[in-house]
Amino acid sequence: MKDIFRDRSDIEWKNDVVILWRLVNAHLGRLVLAIMFSLMLSSVNGGIAWIAGDALDNIAKQDKLFLKFLPLVAFGLFVFRGLFSFANNFLMNSIGAKIVRSLRSAFHEHIMNLPLSFHSNESSGSAISRMMNDVALLERQIPDTAKNFFVQSTTAIALALVALYRKWDLALLAFAVIPFVIYASDKFAKRMKVTAARTRTLIANVTKIANETLGGIRIIKSFTMEKDMTKRNDEAVSAHYRNFMREIRINEFTSTVMEIIAGAGVAVIFWYGFYLLFLEKMTHGQLVSFFIAVTLMFEPLKRLSRTNNSLQMIRSALHRIKEVFQLEHEKSGDQKLTSVKGDIEYKDVSFRYPASPKPVLSDISIGIKAGETLAIVGYSGAGKSTFVDLLLGFWDGYEGTISIDGTDIRHYDLRSLRSHIGMVSQDIFLFDDSIRNNILFGKEGSSDEEIIAAAKAAYAHEFIMDSPDGYDTFIGERGIKLSGGQKQRISLARAIIKNPEILILDEATSSLDTDSETKIQKALEGFLPGRTTIIIAHRLSTIKKADRIVVLDKGKIIQQGQHDVLFNSGGLYKDLYDMQFGLSK
Repeated sequence: MKDIFRDRSDIEWKNDVVILWRLVNAHLGRLVLAIMFSLMLSSVNGGIAWIAGDALDNIAKQDKLFLKFLPLVAFGLFVFRGLFSFANNFLMNSIGAKIVRSLRSAFHEHIMNLPLSFHSNESSGSAISRMMNDVALLERQIPDTAKNFFVQSTTAIALALVALYRKWDLALLAFAVIPFVIYASDKFAKRMKVTAARTRTLIANVTKIANETLGGIRIIKSFTMEKDMTKRNDEAVSAHYRNFMREIRINEFTSTVMEIIAGAGVAVIFWYGFYLLFLEKMTHGQLVSFFIAVTLMFEPLKRLSRTNNSLQMIRSALHRIKEVFQLEHEKSGDQKLTSVKGDIEYKDVSFRYPASPKPVLSDISIGIKAGETLAIVGYSGAGKSTFVDLLLGFWDGYEGTISIDGTDIRHYDLRSLRSHIGMVSQDIFLFDDSIRNNILFGKEGSSDEEIIAAAKAAYAHEFIMDSPDGYDTFIGERGIKLSGGQKQRISLARAIIKNPEILILDEATSSLDTDSETKIQKALEGFLPGRTTIIIAHRLSTIKKADRIVVLDKGKIIQQGQHDVLFNSGGLYKDLYDMQFGLSK
């Protein structure tokens, strides 16, 4: 699916047409069948216009045999018209639904494989809007646009042939309005393209605010910001409404202008047609058949002009989707990491975020032995979280090398690399699912015995069994039904069941009460031995037993050693310790 959006042609409209064709081409069989039904439908529409004129002439001639079969023929034409219309509509809508299903799946997969830089710059609401709103527009518009293009264009051609056969010179006079239709349609379509693009941006803003409101409802309520958030939402909704109404005005004004042009064409036809009738150069039936054919022909021409507007709306949605699909996946090596001893080495590592003028880490060189517990401390913004993010391959573009067991992690396949690393963060994310499935997220396919063992190791089994449905208790979005300590222990159980060779604890106990912190520490004492562990600590009391403590300041390592050595030697570590506990050990 991603390759469909790879065309970077300088001719933008051509690029969009190529993308649309590639999307539809995957369902070519259905498309061909739908086109066949549209041709049949157009033929029936032409037949209705044809038979109307013959009926009038045969009524004048009192042809009883013709009149006897006329009702049956008319009934048959309308039956076939309904059947062909149903078949065409069903097939076109099924093509649209299949395209959207594939797009949503591919979009979701692609977003998960994008680097962290995308997720840092793009709000989740905007990404959701692209996935839901923009793709939903394609779901509505692609079937209607394709259906109208094929049905209305072939119908217009069929009716034009009827008109030409009845009276070619009168038909050419009627066709004189077509250049005006094309000109007006093009003008309105250009306006629609700009307006539709702005509508996509504005609905993304509405989605973003809704996402922030639901995700931050506790903060909103605690700071009594309901009115402010309501005002922000109302402004966003109103802006979207105003722009959406511009779309409506463009569409409706397009129809109005087309009606005026069609009216002018009909007026000319009436004038010249009656003139030919008075000169007896046309029969009444021929004139009526011609009028029906031309009048019916103007209707698909009007719809085609609106189809052009719909095409511009599709292009605006495609453009936003294309922007994401053209972003490169995370850079990953191809070497599988099958077994890990746990030796880690940073050598001359420097890194700055794309939008930052200053480096977050500068010339970091440090080795971590397999099985060692390394603690990292420092002021906020010192680069502690970035240090472990680089090890997980979340960011690329750093200078120097980071290696595991002597191999640069750039050579490793990212999925295999991360499969050997467990992480417990202060920013806990739990899914709106059962406790069981949240723990299973660490290692899919684990048995109930393994789940319970991991929960017991994390001191979570007791409160889980006290929950309404035990391990099958649903915990709400982001674990809203659990306390902070309970969420942290579920997060730890998720890491324990994974049984990683390398464990990262990113301020895992910073938000816990004393009782919860004590339980987490006990759980970790039984889990850490034998695995390489990196602890980012806010509470220095939790790292006294670490094999080594590294002090980061402004992206540089300024101290390292065990607790007693660092405390007695003074410096930033002692300052941090004193701020928390005073001057005594």
